[in-house]
Amino acid sequence: MPLKIALLPGDGIGPEVTNEAVRILKYVSEHSGKSLSLSTHLIGGAAIDQTGCGLPEDTLEACLGADAVLLGAVGHPKFDGRRPQERPEAAILALRQALGGFANLRPAVCYGALAKRTPFQPDRVRGANVLIIRELLGGLYYGEPRGFEASGNTAFNTMIYSRHEVERVARVAFERARERKKKLASIDKANVLETSQLWRAVVNDVAAGYPDVQLEHVFVDAAAMRLAISPTSFDVMLCENLFGDILSDQAASIAGSLGLLPSATLGGRIDLYEPVHGSAPDIAGKGVANPIGAIASVAMLLRYSARMDKEAAEIEHAIDDALAAGARTADIAGPGERALSTREMGQAIEDALHEVRDRKHSYHAV
Repeated sequence: MPLKIALLPGDGIGPEVTNEAVRILKYVSEHSGKSLSLSTHLIGGAAIDQTGCGLPEDTLEACLGADAVLLGAVGHPKFDGRRPQERPEAAILALRQALGGFANLRPAVCYGALAKRTPFQPDRVRGANVLIIRELLGGLYYGEPRGFEASGNTAFNTMIYSRHEVERVARVAFERARERKKKLASIDKANVLETSQLWRAVVNDVAAGYPDVQLEHVFVDAAAMRLAISPTSFDVMLCENLFGDILSDQAASIAGSLGLLPSATLGGRIDLYEPVHGSAPDIAGKGVANPIGAIASVAMLLRYSARMDKEAAEIEHAIDDALAAGARTADIAGPGERALSTREMGQAIEDALHEVRDRKHSYHAV
């Protein structure tokens, strides 16, 4: 059976980076014998423009009938000023809820070749490899009641979590930590927020089932500071929805650009993969966007939805090799370095992937 992937290129640079991610998917399919069934659908501002709805019914049906969903990005400033439920971003919240994924995995890795391109002193960031696990279906983004009072001068949101919501994402975090360095930092604001007090209590309860994993609790403000001054002190970070959203964007400094970060949303009916970056309308259509976040999201898709660990690792090695060879898009190019186009970077990674596979095959042949 072919692997059915629903493609949602979306808005801004979404279609450009998705094209390069599909390039790598097709390469893997051709060389692994795993057949793919790809279908493309509207979402976000592009969907509003054509259908009046950010998440059309046929798009949702296609996603629910797929094995995995690959999203580009949504959002455009022309929709600014509309009510939240009328903006393109509302389509993402609705899609996440429909697919049911509650654990959002956001890795941030310092590629050795880019250690000097980050805001850090190279010796402080080199070797940093942080996995942020963000709870995705609770907290302020979904809590009720929310809205504006009749006067329009007061707005309100509700942060709410249940024991079940915290427990299920905590188990995902402990499992991932067990596979890595057996270190987990749970991020909260338990000195102020009742939701964080529940969060901490539930995480402690779950921790009893993982005696091999070292758990620490860190206030969110302290966690932000540690990410800024000592990123290698973290391995796996467990965060509620809002804190995870903010800290994972901050973690882009570890890699050197938001354009390098992938994500996977797991735990529901269908898994969703997308680069962490937004739609970047200011550079859309210019062919300068960094496709690495989208390509690395493909690696996560192959690992978690297709169980193709070898192929996923090969893509990750190819990204590292391409960067080590000097491939740069404008967001990560230093003084005097040539900036590749989006397509050129995709080609550079495909070429590196071919070399990775050749090396492995040559080694096994010997």
